[in-house]
Amino acid sequence: MIGRAQLLEHAKTQQATDIHVCADAPILFRVGGKLVPITKEKLTAQQSKDISLELLTEGQRAEFEKKRDYDLMLADGGGRYRINIGYFDGNVGATIRILPTAPRTIEELSLPDVVRDLARRTKGLALITGSTSQGKTTTMAAMIDEINANYQRHVVTIEDPIEYVHTNKRGIVRQREVGRDTQSFYTGLRAALRQDPDVIAIGEMRDYETIKIALTAAETGVMVFSTLHVISIDKILERLLSYAPASDEGQLRFLLAESLQGVIHQELVPTVDGKRRVACELLVVTSASKNIIRRKGGFYLRSIIETGKKHGMITMAESIAALVDKKIITDGVAKSILVNYK
Repeated sequence: MIGRAQLLEHAKTQQATDIHVCADAPILFRVGGKLVPITKEKLTAQQSKDISLELLTEGQRAEFEKKRDYDLMLADGGGRYRINIGYFDGNVGATIRILPTAPRTIEELSLPDVVRDLARRTKGLALITGSTSQGKTTTMAAMIDEINANYQRHVVTIEDPIEYVHTNKRGIVRQREVGRDTQSFYTGLRAALRQDPDVIAIGEMRDYETIKIALTAAETGVMVFSTLHVISIDKILERLLSYAPASDEGQLRFLLAESLQGVIHQELVPTVDGKRRVACELLVVTSASKNIIRRKGGFYLRSIIETGKKHGMITMAESIAALVDKKIITDGVAKSILVNYK
């Protein structure tokens, strides 16, 4: 049976992003966005359980049996991994995310220049949006690295879990992990306001109290970064307002209009060389955007982006077309992405 060290090392050499250990299936690596089998034989239920539990200490195994699900971060042999172990149809399996050892830069991610402009602002809110596993955390880490490398600013992050480890450069980056360093995003954010921050980065906005404090902080002179799960920029207002009681909708709209600086909405698209590249849609908040946020539906933001090129705004269609023109992605990939942006 393949051991823990061998499995993790093989995944790194194959440039996999995830490992799936599952009964009645081969071990699978996600490479270039696709699941690739790396064992010829399917795992038995016992093999799947043994491989999964090898990732845990004795104490963690006891906790897993109690909860039936277990999340942990593992540092092993120079690598870092985010692991979930759970029961699936009565059998134990694991999903392992292979984390980069250091944040990538804005240049390395080929993000537009306006992303750097947003990173360098000193107050307000910048959101990185997209569906699951579209590189939102990676982009936020690149923005933090931009600040850390160029400015003497104090950055406090609240993450679940910490995926990229920042080392202090010109600035100071203090990272807090939910469950280990603070109870929740809400308690971590509330505490961060008393820690003399210049920048607060919140791994994800998950509840109304967190959203309200983040917006208040952004309005009162702190730069706030966060991620949000939405399928397009059009849906941002709808998603944020869904967290709020109806009586607070007006206040939330006002705070958002006053503090929001910009939105980076992104998709990770497969490239012709088997890798993945960010395609993104960018909204830079203008006075016209503020009026829409205060009074109208999010779908009106589409026209703002389409006519906002002079402000650095980019539509997803423009971003995808540029990748096609450079022969980085195929026409087929382009069509499959743009079908969701009509």
